[in-house]
Amino acid sequence: MKATQPDLSFDGLTTAEAQLRLADTGYNELTPPHSRRLYHIAAEVLREPMFLLLISAGVIYLALGSVEDAMMLLGFVVLIIAMTVFQAQKSERVLEALRDLSSPRARVLRDGKSQRIAGREVVPGDLLLLTEGDRVAADAVLLSCNDLFADESMLTGESVPVRKHAGSPKSAAQEPGGDDQPFVYAGTVLVQGSGIGQVTATGKSSATGQIGKSLEETQSGDSPLRIQTGRLVRRLAIIAITLCITLVLIYGYTRGHWLNALLAGISLAMSTLPEELPVILSVFMSLGAWRISRHNVLTRRLDAIETLGATTVLCTDKTGTLTENHMVIRKLYGDGRMLQVSDDSELPEPWHELVEFGILASEIDPFDPMERALHELGNRTLNGSEHLHKEWAIVHEYSLSPELLAMSHVWQGNGESQHMVAAKGAPEAIIDLCHLPCDQAQVIEKIAAEMADGGLRVLGVARAKLPPGMPDEPHWPEHQHDIEFCFVGLLGLQDPLRPDVVDAIAQCHAAGIRVVMITGDHARTALSIARELGLAAEQVLTGAELNTLSDESLRARLPDVQVFARIVPQQKLRLVESFKANGEIVAMTGDGVNDAPALKAAHIGVAMGKRGTDVAREAASLVLLNDDFASMVATVRLGRRVYDNLRRAMSYALAAHIPIVGIAMLPVLLGDPLLLMPAHIMFLELIIGPACSIFFEAEAEEKNIMQRPPRSAGEALFSGKRLAVSLLQGVAALVVAAAIYVWAMAAGYDENTVRALVFTAMVAGNIALVFGNRTASLPASGHGTQQNPVLRWILLGTITGLVLVLNVPLLRELFHFSGNAPLVLSAGLLAVVSTWLLSALVKRLVGKGG
Repeated sequence: MKATQPDLSFDGLTTAEAQLRLADTGYNELTPPHSRRLYHIAAEVLREPMFLLLISAGVIYLALGSVEDAMMLLGFVVLIIAMTVFQAQKSERVLEALRDLSSPRARVLRDGKSQRIAGREVVPGDLLLLTEGDRVAADAVLLSCNDLFADESMLTGESVPVRKHAGSPKSAAQEPGGDDQPFVYAGTVLVQGSGIGQVTATGKSSATGQIGKSLEETQSGDSPLRIQTGRLVRRLAIIAITLCITLVLIYGYTRGHWLNALLAGISLAMSTLPEELPVILSVFMSLGAWRISRHNVLTRRLDAIETLGATTVLCTDKTGTLTENHMVIRKLYGDGRMLQVSDDSELPEPWHELVEFGILASEIDPFDPMERALHELGNRTLNGSEHLHKEWAIVHEYSLSPELLAMSHVWQGNGESQHMVAAKGAPEAIIDLCHLPCDQAQVIEKIAAEMADGGLRVLGVARAKLPPGMPDEPHWPEHQHDIEFCFVGLLGLQDPLRPDVVDAIAQCHAAGIRVVMITGDHARTALSIARELGLAAEQVLTGAELNTLSDESLRARLPDVQVFARIVPQQKLRLVESFKANGEIVAMTGDGVNDAPALKAAHIGVAMGKRGTDVAREAASLVLLNDDFASMVATVRLGRRVYDNLRRAMSYALAAHIPIVGIAMLPVLLGDPLLLMPAHIMFLELIIGPACSIFFEAEAEEKNIMQRPPRSAGEALFSGKRLAVSLLQGVAALVVAAAIYVWAMAAGYDENTVRALVFTAMVAGNIALVFGNRTASLPASGHGTQQNPVLRWILLGTITGLVLVLNVPLLRELFHFSGNAPLVLSAGLLAVVSTWLLSALVKRLVGKGG
């Protein structure tokens, strides 16, 4: 379509009127959600029970004068808050709150002349001068238009541009989507034609703004891990309080020293506090986000990492997510033959005319994706031939109309005695133009239907010749029907699948993840794409059918449907909520504004980074920076790895505290002096902390991690055999340490030597527990040959520290140690071997503990 001059006969606003309306309605922009300030993020962290326990313990130590211990604990608090705040602020900076999708400048009619103004200054009543390639600045009703088509995929999910026709300011408002509407919508792109529209809604009142409003009202799902961790922390806190009260009462009643009893209780509280848990969670999530970023995935919400590994349903949009979001020609039909077209195939001579006249029926410099596909095919296969006519000029054109879905261009060629006419449009319209016999028309209609059933967008092409007419006043036929057209053929166009998407979906199926396609496309197109993807597409549920179902009926249908077609944004949100109501862990991918509410409502929202809109990225938990659906597979793998290693770290942390608690209580029960002091506990914590947060995080995934089903949505972090194995491993380490304690006391060693022997046995037992929790089965069965570089540093640091505190006089005095160092280290060697063997026995007897 040649650019047309704007019709200045319409009365636009004056500058003064526009300023008054701007003051009344505000700027044409979507108000972004308020960004969280630093103190808001810190306050959210500090409200967690685990942090409250840490702070309380630090305050108690300050009151007791143990400044070093208090500073150590409070240092943990500061470090964890700093890590959390840093990650949150980094994500907020990378993805700003909801941006204005209408940021391009707009051309309006004001004071009787065309003006370019900032899109945010457009007001209701303004006249927008619209041309091909424009991004619409605000919702508007069309007062006039010429061959106007708009890409509304960001609102509807429909990849094919929709046709527009003129209306009036009194036209009844309609939802986006569908042909022959008199409305254009903010943020959509005009792919063909021109027109004038009167602004009806701006900012939050626009169709895009209404989606943004529903996005603000949508509640994000809570992470199952966050719920489970909170429950675990509360239980550990109850156990710690109960043990402390019990110890204080026993000590006080048996010895009569209540102040010392209180101090013993506080020491026990410090040994049972779960201070590793916030470290584990923060480090695992932060390092998990870093690992995922190496696969071009940005993490906006850290708890999404582990939840993705538990995903059971992946709801995905088609356009721009599974497909490349551009059209290509896949099939050509002419003279009773069909040609399959590949990206690098040559074009045989019989089909040259079809592509030639398809290009002649298109714009010279097209914006429409289907016309661009025609030009690309012609430039690749017909370049240098007589079938490309770059020197020809359009002398007349016939627009597409609701009555006849076809358009024609009349061309004047150099040295041609006649004008060439090229037409393209809906197959039935081209058949009508060519006045084909009934039997021939039925054959072509059947072929077109078969092509459409294959997921193709089908266009018919025709050609004709017109006499030149008078040089000064050529006489053109009034209607296209007055021209004698000849049928040339059919074009089959497709929005191709992304190269790796079929394999990615297959891997999701192998991992037990159900992939569901939710699209605005026709059911026939959706079914064809689903078959190409390898989805079980026996049933399709359309948006119209969905509206007739109650919530209960919809939830009952969901297990049998994997393809949803002609779905509008509100229905996408309803589908996600229904899947969640069925107990599924839902991940939703998308790139358009229409996906944003569903992205936020899902447990995991995954937005496209390149083609995705700002609204979608803001709502999502994860952003695929390279728009590669295959990155989902790597993200799922990493999510499962994070959860597996997190569970191992938690199991180790629970087991490692049992010997600490036991040795803290045993001397009290036996009437002996206390063995463990704050310095000993902190030394042990320096082993437990890095082992939990760094060593286990760096562990490689198991070989079958993507060949097993997702864990149950209600599965506890610790349950059944897994909990039993962890507890019994801790008891095994306690039994070894207690045995050395009893032996040392019976052998008559002094208090400081006994303390050195038992402490060394506990350190050695911790190392054995690290090895014992590396795998889900026996301690050396799966990871024995896999190197974890962190392990050597933990072993080196632990052994070095132990040797120093046993041999350096100043440290020996600080830790209240004495005795022969070789003897003590020999006890440690015996303890590590004994604990490791008992751990292996526990796993063999109790079973696979996970």
